[in-house]
This record gives sequence, structure tokens and C-alpha cells, in this order.
Amino acid sequence: MEKLLELKNVSLTYQTPKDEITAIKDLSFYCNQGDFLSIIGPSGCGKTTVLSLIAGLISPTFGEISISGESSGSKRRNLGYMLQKDELFPWRTIEKNVYLPLEIKGAKTSAAKKNAENLLKKYGLYEFRNNYPDELSGGMRQRVALIRTLVSNPALLLLDEPFSALDYQTRLSVCDDVYKIIKSERKTAILVTHDISEAIAMSDVIVVLTARPAKVKSVFVPNIDGDCPIRKRESPEFSLWFEKIWKELN
Repeated sequence: MEKLLELKNVSLTYQTPKDEITAIKDLSFYCNQGDFLSIIGPSGCGKTTVLSLIAGLISPTFGEISISGESSGSKRRNLGYMLQKDELFPWRTIEKNVYLPLEIKGAKTSAAKKNAENLLKKYGLYEFRNNYPDELSGGMRQRVALIRTLVSNPALLLLDEPFSALDYQTRLSVCDDVYKIIKSERKTAILVTHDISEAIAMSDVIVVLTARPAKVKSVFVPNIDGDCPIRKRESPEFSLWFEKIWKELN
């Protein structure tokens, strides 16, 4: 399979008023085209910082980050970033929220608008296109946020604990929705999560980080039977993988 993303010996050091802190040290891993990869690790180890490095929001002190074999800034910009909160603008309709990335990039063409419309139809949101965010459930808002991320056709999706603000039952349902949409659109995704079960249920690959300074402790490939996260949670193998990864974290 073709590598889409690769981090080679990435380190990040920053200054505080009192000290020099090494947040990440010699971090190396890769993600293949079409993979759903999760990053987990101890609280405060730097998981979100890794996403910020991949997105080009901050630069590594040492090492290299490449997308499609190139480390150029133009490649970095072909990304979609989904945050913990949906960050939908309450004064814009669902349709206008989805159009926002196209407007920012000056790419709101007829073809792009038609693509956005098709995504809303495909994932059951078209009838709500003239509604406002506060008229939708939390799960529906997250689906809108994902579609907004997809309209600019990013090569790589970065998901920073996008389900953490949801209650448990909604979270399970939205995990399923997001997973199915990402797989249906054949996108490559990297998820940061503190939830071991979520990582196992959604991922092709799980990267476990050490405590700070973060580096790769281990990589797992669960390969559990099931066509969606909820079905994978029902597999007899699921609890075995949970125990294995929990021990690795502890």
C-alpha cells in the first residue's frame, strides 16, 4: 500500500519562562492511503500536538513530516481538521456552514456546491439544509462538521477527539456514522482519542505513545471482524484487544 503520511524522527522542544521542555522526541510512524489510524497515550503526552505538527500549525524542532512523499507546505494545506466541538456558526444555516471552507478558499464553484449538496443528500442532512445548528441534535451537528470538512476534498482528515463532548449513547452512534462516511468516501484519517474502546472499534492501526516526551511505544493492527464500530465491539476479540492495549498504557 502507498504511504500517505510519514513522520521521521520528529522532535519538538519549546521554551517556558523557567525551562526548556521536550514535548516529543524521535517520533516515527506512517499511515497508508485509506487507513484509519488512531493515536492514544497517557493524558498530557502530546497527542493533539502531534496533529498540530502534521497540520503544519507548528513546526518540528527536528525531523521530517511528509505527505504523499513531499514535505512542502502546499501538501500540508490539503488537510481537513475536525475538532472536539463542531464549531458550526450559529448564525449560518447548515448549508452555509458546509459552504464555509469553499468560501475561504475562493472555490465556491457550481461543481463544488453540487458536491456539497450531494454529500448532504447522501448522509441524510439535505432536508435540514435551511435549519440552524441549534435546531439539530449533537450527533447531526457532528455529521455536518464532517461534511464541511469533506467538501474541499482533503487528502487527509485529522480528528481531534471529535466525540468527547457527546453523551455515551450518542457517541456510539456518531462514531458509527463518522466511520461509515470516511470509509465510503475512501478517505485517510488520523484520530486522536483517550478512549481505548473507540480506538479499537474504529481503527485499522493504533499507535500507542509514551508519556512525555512522546515517542512511539507500540503499534497494533486489531483487524477485528465487523463492518462498523458497533459490530466490532460485539466481537469476542474486542475485549482481548482492550486488555492488551490497556496493559500497554499502564
